[in-house]
Amino acid sequence: MQETLIQNAQTVITMDDDARVLHDADVLIRDGQIAAVGQGLQTFGQIVSGAGCVVTPGLVNTHHHLYQNLTRAVPGAQDALLFGWLQRLYPIWARFGPEEMFVSAQLGLVELALSGCTLSSDHLYLYPNGSRLEDTIHAAHEVGLRFHPTRGAMSIGESKGGLPPDSLVEEEGAILEDMIRVVDGFHDASEGSMCRVGLAPCSPFSVSRELMRDAALLARDKGVMLHTHLAENDEDIAYSEAQFGCRPGQYAEELGWTGDDVWHAHCVKLDAAEIDLFARTRTGVAHCPCSNCRLGSGIAPVRGMRDAGVPVGLGVDGSASNDMASLIGEARQAMLLQRVANGADAMSAYEALEIATRGGADILGRPDCGRLAPGKRADVAVWDVSGVASSGSWDPAALLLAGPSQVKHLFVEGRQIISGGEVTSIDLPHLLERHGRLARALAEQG
Repeated sequence: MQETLIQNAQTVITMDDDARVLHDADVLIRDGQIAAVGQGLQTFGQIVSGAGCVVTPGLVNTHHHLYQNLTRAVPGAQDALLFGWLQRLYPIWARFGPEEMFVSAQLGLVELALSGCTLSSDHLYLYPNGSRLEDTIHAAHEVGLRFHPTRGAMSIGESKGGLPPDSLVEEEGAILEDMIRVVDGFHDASEGSMCRVGLAPCSPFSVSRELMRDAALLARDKGVMLHTHLAENDEDIAYSEAQFGCRPGQYAEELGWTGDDVWHAHCVKLDAAEIDLFARTRTGVAHCPCSNCRLGSGIAPVRGMRDAGVPVGLGVDGSASNDMASLIGEARQAMLLQRVANGADAMSAYEALEIATRGGADILGRPDCGRLAPGKRADVAVWDVSGVASSGSWDPAALLLAGPSQVKHLFVEGRQIISGGEVTSIDLPHLLERHGRLARALAEQG
């Protein structure tokens, strides 16, 4: 039996079913689970001081493209809208191989961990030069984050009217075969699983109607989740109306892409009927506020979604469209954008934090995560609120108004992977050197 006691925390935000916020409290971790939350807890195991700290569930990232952190701030893509941005970057990504996929995944997951994230999805939809989904799965295993990779795909290249170059698309039969391979090989459906695999054709403008439908049928047969991009910006809506004669929500519904086993990224341009559809079917949305700002896509109607009952989580999106991957930063941005759109009382700091924890976990089908309660997984973030960022705050629990941008300690399945602000699971200086070398080689080729 292994125990860790986070002792005498200033505040514990549980996100449990009763939404308890406790003061001068402890969190007891035992064998990868939360054993107890309360005052005066005891242990014969490790004790971690929570003095001057706020403790929250680990944050949950519901949309990412980990490979993209090798192409941050690329000239020619810095000020482009979505389609132009993709066209600038596709030729660079076509030069990636297994090493680039592995190293970028490690760097991206470390970056997420430092921002308080314990569970991350990833949407990998291109596989150049022998790359495979397991390149990222092995990276996550070494870093120690809970992982929900999705086997993405593109099948319609430029020669058939799509956006990606033909060199980056795959034959649809081969895509489906590999989807079966990775689910059979790496998906763990058990409670407490460290790796679950989803199926994720990239977008309606890069795969066929047939692949969307076949992927949905396969996912239901295998009992895994579905993910794609939807209604991201005005170009996306115009493409759907021109090519399919309907809006994205209707297209998704016709192909079986609604339900509580589906979550869509962005959804910036959902209209009232689509919001109602998603609410009725419990279809999830990965809200990516910083990326939506960076690409000028707009402000997603999160207030309207939440009020209607649409499940909403947060995503950092790819580092080439966000340029950083801070989940605590996304939570603050989500809160601020809803206030810009709807008024200062549109979203509280607590609600935004709930979306970033429990909300994201529920979208990924992980009710065992995203809350601090006995029997839930021991994914815990400890935030030091004794420093400059929180000094003078009358409510240190309002982390998104005045709080640190990095965690002091982070536990995943009870294992401490960040201690005192330092990564303990891998050699970070070596990773940074390797990552920088790969990025420079890509940049030198233009």
